[in-house]
Amino acid sequence: MWKFHPLARGIIFGTFLARAGFFMSLPFLGIYLHEAKGIDPATTGAILGVSFFVSTFAGFIGGTLSDRVGRFPLLFFSMVLWGTVFIGFALAESVWFFFVLNALNGLCRAVFEPIARAFLTDVTSKEERVAVFNARYFAINAGGAIGPLIGLGLGASKSSLPFFISALIYFVYGLIILKWTFHYKKISKDRTSLPDVSFRHSLKAVAKDKVFTCFLLGNIFVTGGYSHLDTTLAQYFGHQHLKVYSLLFVANTVYILLFQYPIVRMMKRFAALTSLKAGCLLFGLGLFGFGVSHTLPLLMLSMFLFTAGEILCFIIGDVLISDIAPDHLRGAYFGASGLQFLGQGASAWAGGVLLNVLGSSHGIMIFGILAGLTVAAFPFFEYGEKLSRRNKKLNSNTWSLETMKS
Repeated sequence: MWKFHPLARGIIFGTFLARAGFFMSLPFLGIYLHEAKGIDPATTGAILGVSFFVSTFAGFIGGTLSDRVGRFPLLFFSMVLWGTVFIGFALAESVWFFFVLNALNGLCRAVFEPIARAFLTDVTSKEERVAVFNARYFAINAGGAIGPLIGLGLGASKSSLPFFISALIYFVYGLIILKWTFHYKKISKDRTSLPDVSFRHSLKAVAKDKVFTCFLLGNIFVTGGYSHLDTTLAQYFGHQHLKVYSLLFVANTVYILLFQYPIVRMMKRFAALTSLKAGCLLFGLGLFGFGVSHTLPLLMLSMFLFTAGEILCFIIGDVLISDIAPDHLRGAYFGASGLQFLGQGASAWAGGVLLNVLGSSHGIMIFGILAGLTVAAFPFFEYGEKLSRRNKKLNSNTWSLETMKS
């Protein structure tokens, strides 16, 4: 990690801090709303889902804006607003206020995530991108391992204290970003030499990329499946089995820390979209396993399958975007990937409705339906891979003809 650009190291470490704060409180939000505030599962699912819907549209706007005005100002803005949102979570009482706060939570996440990933691509060579995104995901999950344990110890399912601590973390990270703004002025100046494009041009360029479009459509279903870790699964186990849920959540993180590098290294020999196809199948198997498993060892096995799918889909997905995005549209491409939040929002709501209608005693049916929706990503990744091979073949033939003419 020390071979990376200092800014890349800073973003990765900041990501660790931000995610520790996030996982300290947000994974327990569903339980907190139901147990501490008395909100029913369907409404809780809708509150959890609204952040994903906002993120769907905010990501592209934030990413494209960062291509035009620079990364630093928007990163700073997102941290300050995010910290304020967490203070709001601690003080809120009414249902509508929780809707507003979680919508703003989605806005902050949608602005921060794609810009941070675009920033990593800006300061990292193509050869090091797999390593840098691996390190970023490692940091996310190191924070994810620590955050829930702290949150559980602080009584996150019933207490507002973790929200205040999370807010403090975001404010501190915001100050660090403000310092970078003055220390790394050259990075911002270098971006001014790139073509200045409008929102309309960025939207057209992204929409015309058919391989990227297939990736986005498939990712809607994949990230919808992933969203159940924070939403449906938390409500499924509820306060009575909070320790089981916490163990599964930590197991997810530990599995990533242990197996992330071996799995990515093993799959490097395959095309990116091949890895994504394998990932969506593993996601589906893991989800279905949650519904049929009644012992902790089987639940842990299901979480391992779920985690393997997560590793393949999210790390390789980021590398795919960084490779195909033009330099002057990186923010737009990473921002457009926020379309995946449409799947997360719909899935969070659907999971809450299924629990409300069927009840937690029908786990096989609930998670069977959710697994089927996740595996629906496969044909999109399959078609995207065919288009990618065709494009490479056409480019190869064009290069050969030009060589012969010369």
